[in-house]
Amino acid sequence: MSPHRLVLIRHAQAGSAPVDVDRPLTEHGLRQAAAIGSWLGRAGLVPDAVLVSPARRAVQTWERAGVVLVPGLQPVLDARIHDNTVGAVLAAVRETPDEVHTLAVVGHNPAVGQLVTVLDDGQGTPVARQDARNGVPAGGVAVFDLAGPFADLAPGGATLTEFTVPEV
Repeated sequence: MSPHRLVLIRHAQAGSAPVDVDRPLTEHGLRQAAAIGSWLGRAGLVPDAVLVSPARRAVQTWERAGVVLVPGLQPVLDARIHDNTVGAVLAAVRETPDEVHTLAVVGHNPAVGQLVTVLDDGQGTPVARQDARNGVPAGGVAVFDLAGPFADLAPGGATLTEFTVPEV
């Protein structure tokens, strides 16, 4: 049985809007989102399920990434991802069924950046760990292998194997 994988994605570059939840991706952000999908495909990281913040920029990020990667895979919009706290995002992730092997989560900082730090068991790829220490910029992707099911995910309970900001 293959390990469970968690792919944390910070939404691509966003513009402004009167209301935060309505902020759209910029032209650069649209290209970033497509690059995320291409990179995930080349890395063999095709998700079985996707949790996405209902914020416009996160939805657009997955729409662009997903169409390149897995056309037709419908994301689950989860307000807890937009709550943008480690606890809220972890609660959503822990509800992932066991039959899902690769879960992608498209969210926001500070939660995505904090999760990258909090989940890391210190045993991951040295380059990925070093790059992640600099923070998770817009369009950043962190990939974790989990020792057990998503339901058991806890701080220090995952191995950071990849960290990248796909080039546009």
